Amino acid sequence: MARDGAIYVCQSCGAVHGKWSGQCGSCGQWNTIVEEGRSASPPGALKPASTARARGLQFESLLSETPEPPRIVTGVTEFDRVCGGGVVPGSAILLSGDPGVGKSTLLLDVAGRAALSGARVAYISGEEAIEQIRARAKRMGLSEAPVQLASATALRDILATLKRDRFDIVIVDSIQTLWSDAHEAGPGSVTQVRACAGELVRLAKAGGPAVVLVGHVTKDGQVAGPRVVEHMVDAVLSFEGERGYPFRILRAGKNRFGATDEIGVFEMGDAGLREVSNPSALFLGEGKDRAPGAAVFAGIEGSRPVLVEIQALVSKSAYGTPRRAVIGWETGRLAMILAVLEARCGFGFGDQDVYLNVAGGLRINEPAADLAAAAALISSATGMPLPQGCIVFGEISLSGEVRAVGRAEARLREAQKLGFDQALSPPLTVKGGGVLVTGVSRLTEAVERISQNRY
Repeated sequence: MARDGAIYVCQSCGAVHGKWSGQCGSCGQWNTIVEEGRSASPPGALKPASTARARGLQFESLLSETPEPPRIVTGVTEFDRVCGGGVVPGSAILLSGDPGVGKSTLLLDVAGRAALSGARVAYISGEEAIEQIRARAKRMGLSEAPVQLASATALRDILATLKRDRFDIVIVDSIQTLWSDAHEAGPGSVTQVRACAGELVRLAKAGGPAVVLVGHVTKDGQVAGPRVVEHMVDAVLSFEGERGYPFRILRAGKNRFGATDEIGVFEMGDAGLREVSNPSALFLGEGKDRAPGAAVFAGIEGSRPVLVEIQALVSKSAYGTPRRAVIGWETGRLAMILAVLEARCGFGFGDQDVYLNVAGGLRINEPAADLAAAAALISSATGMPLPQGCIVFGEISLSGEVRAVGRAEARLREAQKLGFDQALSPPLTVKGGGVLVTGVSRLTEAVERISQNRY
């Protein structure tokens, strides 16, 4: 029987249970239910009618004469791009990423440059001492930036300070280290994360500073804590990076003030992060001769075109079950392309191991990469390399048709800027400029041109 005054909260999804059990009935996770104390006055609880009189709502129209406040331009161009042109005053941003990927380095860079440009910035850390932050700032060349530093975890003290002093941007690293004395649960628990995040977001929405919260991630890559935190904030940014690669990618999974498909590219070095203004040059190989199995894909990430090399390897399988390994692309998408090549073009991969890799560690989610992946597979299977100056893009349907994709002109412009002079794509209505476009309406035509080296 459950003790009086105790509740049981799932640390994975935040579901509240009346008693302990081994498996959460909401998310199905095992051994995630933890006993927590019941607070005397839960946030948002209604007061009895005898002690409080309900107030009616006052509706307003959509028209407003109040001008929107200008965005705070931090000076980190890639960060401002992902945020939609700068940080909106009074907004709440959640930044997540794997341990060691560089979240604190990125936000210290943002804080330092924003402070140097005149913004009032506070950096509150619950994980590091002030001397550690100063050492990082010195290494990054930001020791002279007028950033207000503090090392604290008590939510009550943080709120009292932020209400007393005016700031434009407040960075909290991280939300999992804060604790509120209104709840008996320990720091990092679902109850504490939800309560602390709610109070900080409420402060921002009440005319306070723009709040940037750092969130830890689980082993599945999801933001640790209750999903309600992602609904509270205005933007959810993820900082990604593969081990062994120097670059980092900032993505917006949610943004109420900008696009959600925008990315920012950084390169990690000894002195911190460096912005990459031309990601295509970073993701492309430097070899003069292109080997069989490599195709350059002209993709679109947010508002910018990006060229990236897709590599494929098809080899005889030594086992009864052939392997299918994919890095940087969807496994299901590769299975579909292999099925179309086998059913419509006569290629057999039943006894072949297939490996597909997006060079540089970039992850591609665009359907326009279908033709580039197919071209790399065909090139590897036939041993016929694609021309050095050729780019490939286009979507493939299950019938083997090659369909048009959006922003073809921007893709061709980016290719021409980097010295590419040929393109294998669906038939286009736009001008290729200095790029010779070879249009294919069906995948069989692409197979014929690649295998016979006709472009």
